[in-house]
Amino acid sequence: MEKLRMTSPDLTQANIDKLADLFPSAVTESVDESGAPRRAIDFDLLRQELSDHIVDGPQERYQLDWPGKRAAAFAANAPIAKTLRPVREESVEFDKTKNLFIEGDNLEALKLLQESYLGKVKLIYIDPPYNTGNDFVYEDDFAESTAEYLERSGQKSESGDRLVANTEANGRFHSDWLSMMYPRLKLARSLLTDDGVIMVAIGDHEHANLRSLLDTVFGSDNFLADVVWQGSGKNDARFTAGGLDYMLIYARSRTTLVGLDVRFKGPKRGYHDVMEAGSRAWEESGRDAARATALYRDWWKSKPDVEPGLRAYSEIDELGQIFTRDNLASPNPRENLKYEVLHPVTRQPVPMHEYGWRLSREAMKERVAQGRIIFGADHTTTPRFKRLLSDMDTQAIRPVIQQERAPASDTLTRLLGGKLFDYPKDVDVLRVWFDAVTCADKRAIILDFFAGSGSTAHAVMRQNAADGGTRRFILVQLDEAVAPGSLAGERGYANIADVARERLRRAGAEEKHGAGLSGTGVDFGFRSLHVATTNIADTFATAHDLVQTALTESVDSVKPNRTDEDLLFQVILDWGLDLAESVGVEVVAGHRVLTVADDALIACFASEVSVDVVRAIAERNPLRAVFKDSGFTSDAARINAEQIFREISPETELRTI
Repeated sequence: MEKLRMTSPDLTQANIDKLADLFPSAVTESVDESGAPRRAIDFDLLRQELSDHIVDGPQERYQLDWPGKRAAAFAANAPIAKTLRPVREESVEFDKTKNLFIEGDNLEALKLLQESYLGKVKLIYIDPPYNTGNDFVYEDDFAESTAEYLERSGQKSESGDRLVANTEANGRFHSDWLSMMYPRLKLARSLLTDDGVIMVAIGDHEHANLRSLLDTVFGSDNFLADVVWQGSGKNDARFTAGGLDYMLIYARSRTTLVGLDVRFKGPKRGYHDVMEAGSRAWEESGRDAARATALYRDWWKSKPDVEPGLRAYSEIDELGQIFTRDNLASPNPRENLKYEVLHPVTRQPVPMHEYGWRLSREAMKERVAQGRIIFGADHTTTPRFKRLLSDMDTQAIRPVIQQERAPASDTLTRLLGGKLFDYPKDVDVLRVWFDAVTCADKRAIILDFFAGSGSTAHAVMRQNAADGGTRRFILVQLDEAVAPGSLAGERGYANIADVARERLRRAGAEEKHGAGLSGTGVDFGFRSLHVATTNIADTFATAHDLVQTALTESVDSVKPNRTDEDLLFQVILDWGLDLAESVGVEVVAGHRVLTVADDALIACFASEVSVDVVRAIAERNPLRAVFKDSGFTSDAARINAEQIFREISPETELRTI
């Protein structure tokens, strides 16, 4: 009976497997540290396969480079002996929710999510540290000291002498920041769907470096936009008022988005104000089209700052609809668009445009029947198309966001009863972008692995309440301690993750109350999970490390104080199942058994596994079944269990831990 791996996937080995599929002749064998054989790549043979398409050695090439890049790439691929432990008491509706909040280092969390969410995340939004010099907290093992940086980058000799002026000393911070972001972005990319999108907020300090880094990870061809967020500037600034942040947007595959005709649409600024003004004019006029139009145009005179494109919608018809008269001419000469259109009263042909009509013959008939073609008093006037404002509530989303940051801060301060975060992102601005990307897939998964105050989750809940979507969020936040003497510390919060979870509890309750009946079915909960060391002792022990005495001491390899649910979630990760699947507990043949997603997985971690429970589980024909290896009293008992499954449920994947 095969054992589960119980570690994060080895991405280097996965890359070797991909190369083996493409270039089987380049595959060879070597031995690992324990002396066991393993597949490897013969680089000389791979070079032969790629012939002259290789840039090597001192040849110049275009790329982003920095001291520590190689180690950062290694960090992305190396497996870790970690798991995710569920914490029910921190969760909201643990057994029902499909949302996840993960506390821990996001590099480790991203590795753990690789198999469960590979190619399943539609949108990633992150707001990482801007590297202003005082907010860098993700210090990975490969981050280096100033002296190490200077020596590696050639600015310091072995004797310790500086080789250049001090102007580059600050470069260590850029390199450390890039080394932090690089492996995380590499891992994040693999989680995106083919039509997935990543949005990264950033400030001036690393904007240029981030653009180059995203080009490196996602490919410059997959760049979509560089959005400017204009907040309040400073009047006493020396050169410009500033107040700018940015949001870089990349696709997993721009080609896929274009092929699917994906277009990012957002609400027209001022649209709802204009619609309300028209409705008000319609009622005040006694539902008279001419009087309503006059009142409506008077309102426009006092609104010079409304979106210019809306101003063209200047009339109200006999049904109270706001409209504009649009051209019906084809932009290009098309013979199939040249046909007669008869005036509805005189039954004579109206003047046709030189290039023909914009609409096909069938579409024109349909629009005439709908009253959407405006004819003149007789057939001598060229008709116009009645374009309704209600059909034009969205527009191509603008690359400049003009939004003060104070309202978002005030809203969060009110929600938490104090100012616990300085610069939270505006929930409604995030909603616009989330809706633009996921409007065609309201079941999308949205990931934020720099969760901060939890604005991403709040925006997802609010958007779902607005349009009935079932979008899910996965948030990851480091257990960064709150600042000593801070209000958060005084309130009893130990770390930022604690504050974010409380924000989600309060936001969920508030959004649920505000949504009322329309919020029925919206998921306002979350499962809280913590990154932790693996539940299994000596996961990475090799044959050389083990001696006979150690073998007898580690019959039960499960660490003490780990629960069955802890074990179950590591099994879920190992098998690549969704961490939000339903989990049940029942007693089968006198043993406590855990089930996942209607018997997609059945687990029994009893210390002594009886034949009766093995048979009872097999009779349910689960897709997967797992037992604790030490639960079998002998090799014979283990072999017997395998035989039972072969006879009763041969399709079941059977494993032990």
